[in-house]
Amino acid sequence: MSIERLQQYYGFTRMPFGRALAPGMLHRHPGHSEAVARISWCVDQHAIGVITGEVGAGKTVAIRAATAALDPARHVIIYLPNPSVGVRGMLHHIVTALGRVPSFYTATLAPQAAEALAAEHAERGRTPVVVIDEAHLLDNTQMEAIRMLTNHDMDSGSPFAALLVGQPTLRHRLRLGVLAALDQRIAMRYAIAGMAPADTADYIGHHATIAGRTDTLFSDDAITLIHNAARGYPRAVNNLAVHALTAAFAAKAAIVDEKAARIAVTETGHD
Repeated sequence: MSIERLQQYYGFTRMPFGRALAPGMLHRHPGHSEAVARISWCVDQHAIGVITGEVGAGKTVAIRAATAALDPARHVIIYLPNPSVGVRGMLHHIVTALGRVPSFYTATLAPQAAEALAAEHAERGRTPVVVIDEAHLLDNTQMEAIRMLTNHDMDSGSPFAALLVGQPTLRHRLRLGVLAALDQRIAMRYAIAGMAPADTADYIGHHATIAGRTDTLFSDDAITLIHNAARGYPRAVNNLAVHALTAAFAAKAAIVDEKAARIAVTETGHD
């Protein structure tokens, strides 16, 4: 089956349910909007925030939407996608992102990173926003290093904002006694849940609309089936919707019905 033929058959101007949407084209369901608002508050307050959610709940999408709305003249985003680089790799990345040459010695790297973050704010008037993805994989020494960075100049408040983004286990880890000092510093916590049934219906409709279809493309039964199988998580909804479209196309159906949705659920192993 070619994507072009499917696209032609359903009269799409672009394929719906793709992941590479511009922030302005995103579907703003309540959980997404709430996460974006809290991230924005966190940046504004130069605070530490924790955003958690299951795989595919839309954590990264919310971060992208919130950071895209920031003024680049007043903010610098430092994105750390992979905690497996260790403490040194993490500090190295921060220093490099701020245009400095990282110190060779790990002992001087932490104060250098703290100083670079402070200088960015004091001298250039830009708030550094450190985003740590997959933060549930951070080890305790990395968590402690993050706390030490925020500790740099206690009197004047933190010169930067930090966002720890990860799976729900991150919340449980932060409650451990060994991380109590960091836990006490966290000003914002938000867990992104799955969408409600009505939001999933809006979400599917929104994606069909930006693909050029404003009429009914998915039957109510199909949407209910997709919602339940995906537990309202956007990534799983995308995946199931594409599979259901493919099944409906193969059956030469005009709309995606319950039968096509059932095939998608079986094929993707969501049942």
